[in-house]
Order: sequence, then structure tokens, then C-alpha cells
Amino acid sequence: MESFNEELAAFNDGLWLYVVVPILAVLCIWFTIRSRAVQIRLIPDMFRAIVAKPPTAPGEKPVSSFQAFAISAAARIGTGNIVGVATAIALGGPGAVFWMWVMALVVGAASFVESTLAQLYKVRDGKDFRGGPAYYMERGLGKRWMGLLFAVVIIVTFSFVFNSVQANTISGAIGTSAEQILGETPAWLAPVVGALLVALVAAIIFGGLHRIAHTAQLLVPLMVVLYLGLGVVVVGLNVERVPEVVASILGHALGFQEFAAAGIGTAISQGVRRGMFSNEGGLGSAPNAAATATVSHPVKQGLVQTLGVYIDTLFVCSITAFIVLVSNPTYGENAGPTMTQEALQSSLGDWSLHVLTVILLLLAFTSVLGNYYYGEANVAFLTRRPAALTAFRVVFLVIAFLGSIGSVQLVWTLADTTMAVMALVNLAAIAPLSAIAFRLMRDFTAQRKQGLDPQFTRDKVPDLTGIECWETQVPERTSVG
Repeated sequence: MESFNEELAAFNDGLWLYVVVPILAVLCIWFTIRSRAVQIRLIPDMFRAIVAKPPTAPGEKPVSSFQAFAISAAARIGTGNIVGVATAIALGGPGAVFWMWVMALVVGAASFVESTLAQLYKVRDGKDFRGGPAYYMERGLGKRWMGLLFAVVIIVTFSFVFNSVQANTISGAIGTSAEQILGETPAWLAPVVGALLVALVAAIIFGGLHRIAHTAQLLVPLMVVLYLGLGVVVVGLNVERVPEVVASILGHALGFQEFAAAGIGTAISQGVRRGMFSNEGGLGSAPNAAATATVSHPVKQGLVQTLGVYIDTLFVCSITAFIVLVSNPTYGENAGPTMTQEALQSSLGDWSLHVLTVILLLLAFTSVLGNYYYGEANVAFLTRRPAALTAFRVVFLVIAFLGSIGSVQLVWTLADTTMAVMALVNLAAIAPLSAIAFRLMRDFTAQRKQGLDPQFTRDKVPDLTGIECWETQVPERTSVG
């Protein structure tokens, strides 16, 4: 098994470095040029959109733009922001952080395209909406087979693989704190943690989309503020090292400084791969959450999800990087998973381990919820039979329990493979469909220049087929400042 894991890891390195990264980079640069850097140019509109109230009729309770953002952030902001970033630094050196930053700025264009398309091609699910890449592959490209392939891969990747990883993280974090307090980890702890996790998750997911959205809306801001606050304290205690750390990040990224056997290629590969694992830009996962929002124009949610890429990578991932790098870390393949923990302990003492445990619990638990919803949206694409959704929920909970008590070393490696497949299928879809997203963007910006709150109806694009929502009746228009 260890030999297979090593061979698969080597395959993943080649797949990402020579296939996924170049395709992602070329498409994102093209999207950036075509959109005149929409991911930077419209940053003010991102903040307007995320706090806007959803257009609604009396008595309706739609999913707001912020709640849809919170669902995607719940999946985005997880162990990848702590363990994944540390692993990228351990293997690719400080330079990996720079390439994470670059990737976030560029891949924001892909995030805008995919989430705008998800809004345009969303469908009704009772009083709510659902959608995502599988839906715009079928309705926008007319390729249901492509949507079926994507739906299966995202269910396997997020609802099964990543679900077990996050459940294992929860169990491991509690076990680590228990070992420090008791001197050893009781054998019964992992099964009990797994059972409690299953009970909590079941209580939420069987409550439907709105219960997931409200939970994410409550927990996501809490965990982000808690972790950023802890990181600011660590950096503040080591503020004299910050200029040296910044110089190290830039030096290693651009090849001015050597890093063991890792060259620029390794730094780029690790930075882009771990960054994408974290912020999911271009991966095709966040659009499943983006489609649930009730907004007056598809572009609004495209901008909100782009903002999510920045919050994830430029803030949360960056604070992990600085926590690690100001503590003079020991690099190497086996150092990654413990680097953040050791850095916190060296700066703040042993008590910080328990705070990190709480943060990991919040990160992993909300990620489990986000991963579940991605699966639910795609199970609904595969079949509308209620029994299928019930069966999916049961399997999801069983995998969460097994992940809590098992080992996931091979699962982490498999995640890199399935995530690469997801990315390639999604990128193949949004490349031809991007022209539609930019067409909507031009409509949005034209309305904003007139001082209006942008509205969209499907009669504006009569030549397009497959659009189910966006009726011609809209609320009265208002001007915005």
C-alpha cells in the first residue's frame, strides 16, 4: 500500500505540474485579459453584492448572497488552510506562498466565470435554487454526458474523499489535545467522536438547504475571525522577523535563493496545487453553492465567489504561512502536518494547541457541511428520486464515521488525483462558455455606469437556450451610489 501511495503521489506531481497548472494558468490569463481584470476591477462591487439583501416576494425566505458565500466558504476554508499550506511550505519552501498569492489573483477570473454561469443556468428546487457545473454543462453546452461525469467525480471527491479527511482531522485534533492532557489518547475516543460527529451532521443535513446555510452563516465568520486573531498575535510577537520572511518568500519564489532540492517548479506546483485545494477557484465546486443564492443579476454572485477566493488565500492561507515562517520551521516531507502546531506552541505556549483544536474543529465541521451540499446538488442532477438522496445521506454519514476512526494517508493522495480530474472537466466547460459570462458582465457594468442596481432577465439573451429561471418580471429598479 505504501508503494502504491508513493507511485500515485509521483503521478499526481506530474499531472499537476505538466497538465493542470499550465491549462489553468493559460485559461485564467485569457479570462483576465478578456474581462479586463474583472477580479480586480470590480472589487468594490464584490463588497456591495455580498451585503445586499436578496430580491424577494413577501413571505419568501431565499438563500442570500452571503449565505451562499458562507456555504462555499465552509468547504473552502478547512484543513487545507492549515495543514495544506504548511505542507506546501515544507515541500516547496517559502516560495510556494508567493505562487499561492499569484494563483489567487489570477484564478479569481475563473471563479467569476464559473459562478456567474452557475447562476445563469440554475434550476428551481421547490422554493429554492440549485445548480453548478453539471447544470451548465448540460444546459449551456448541451453535453449531459459531461455533466454526469462531473457530478460523479465531485461526489466522490468532496462528499466521500474530502469528507473522510475532514472527519479524520476532527478526530485527530481532539485526540492530540486529549493526549497532552491525559498523557495518552483513550482507545474509545475516536469512535465516540465519530458517533457525535454523525449525530450533529445528520441533524443539520436532514434539515435541508436553509439549515445548512444558517449554520454556515453563523460558524464561518466565527472561525475566520478566531484564526486570524490568533495569527495576528503570533506575527505581532515576532514582528521583527516579518521583513526577513517576506524577503524569503520572494527570493525562493523567483529563484534568487536555493531551497534544498526544490526548484522553482516545485514551489509553483505546491503553491498552485495547495492553493487550489484551499480556495477551489476554477475547480468547479464553489459554483454549486453560488447557484443557491437569490440575486438580481448573475454577475453579483460571480463577484461574491471571487471575493471568497481572496479571503481564503490572501487572508487565511497567508496567516498560516506567516505563523509557520516566523518560527524558523524545519522543512521536509514529514514536517508539513505538524508545522503550524509547532509554530503556535513555540510562540504562544502549549495552551495554543487547544485553541488550534477548537479552530480545526470549526474548520473541519463546516467543511463537512459544505462537502455534503456539493454532493447533494449533484445527486439531484443524476436523479430526482428521493430514495437516492436518502441513500446518499446515509453513505455520507457512514464515511464520516469511518474517517473518524481510520487512517487517511492514501485518501489525501487520492484527493489530489480526483481534484485534478474535476478541474480539467470544469475548465473544459467554462472555456467555451466564458463568452456568455463576459456578455453578462458587460450588461452588469453598463447598468452600474447608469447608477442603477443591476437587474437581469432572460429576455436580454433571447438567443441562449437552457435558461430556466430569470423571469421577465423583476422588482422595481433602484439607483445605487
